[in-house]
Amino acid sequence: MTTKEPETWVILGASSPIGRAFAKELARSGHYVILAGRDIEDLERTASDLRIATGTHVEVSAFDARDFSSHSTAAAEWAQAPGALHAIVLFGAMPQQHEIDENPRLLLDCVETTYTGAISILHHLAPHLEAKKRGTIIGIGSVAGDRGRLKNYVYGSAKAGMHAYLAGLRNRLARSNVHVLTAKPGFVDTAMTWGMPGVFLAASPETVARKCLAAARKRRDVCYVPWFWLPIMTAIRSVPERIFKRLRI
Repeated sequence: MTTKEPETWVILGASSPIGRAFAKELARSGHYVILAGRDIEDLERTASDLRIATGTHVEVSAFDARDFSSHSTAAAEWAQAPGALHAIVLFGAMPQQHEIDENPRLLLDCVETTYTGAISILHHLAPHLEAKKRGTIIGIGSVAGDRGRLKNYVYGSAKAGMHAYLAGLRNRLARSNVHVLTAKPGFVDTAMTWGMPGVFLAASPETVARKCLAAARKRRDVCYVPWFWLPIMTAIRSVPERIFKRLRI
C-alpha cells in the first residue's frame, strides 16, 4: 500500500466501533474513505466529523449484508472510485449461544450476516480488484473461528467458514498482486461484548484498527489481535477432542 496516489478504502460495517476506528485511521492518512452500512444517518454523522477533522474525502454508501441482490451493483460502484481499491469487511451478528438455542431463527441471522453476507460481497469485489491488479482486503474474523466451543459454536462456525474462504481468496488474488489479510481479534471492548461472561483482556477498537492496518501494510496473511491470542488459541487447538468436549469453554 502507498500514499503516493489516491487510494480508496471501503469500510463494510462502518457504523460499528471498529469501523469508526478504521475510518479515523484511514482519514488521518489522507485516504479516500467510503463508509458502507445500513444506518445511513449514523454514517453521515461520522463522515461529517471526519471531513471536518481531517479534510479528507469521506462518503457514505448504503449496504445491507443480507440484501444479496444489491452486492454486484455496490461492488461495481465502489470500483469506480479513484486509485487502488481496498476493502475492510467487519460486520457480523453475534447472538449468545443460549439465545440461539431458545430462538433458532437467530442461527440463520448469525450465519447469513457473519458468513454468507461477507463472502457474497467479497465475491463480487474480487473481479474488480483483479482488474486493477492491486488492492487489499482485510477480513475481520475471530479467534472464535479457531475451534468450535460450547459457548459460541454457531458464531464460531460462521467465522471459521469465513477464515477458509479468505484463505482461498488470498490464493486466488495473490496472482493479481492483491493482498488478503485474515485478522483474528479476541475480545474487543464494544457494546457487543459489554456484560458478557468470560470476557477478559478486551482490546480497544482503535488498537484493532491500528494492528490490522499495520499487518496489511506488511502483507501478512493472518494476524491475531492482540498478539497474545496466538499462543492462547494454539494451546486451545492442541487439546485432544476427547478432553476438550468435557470442558465448559
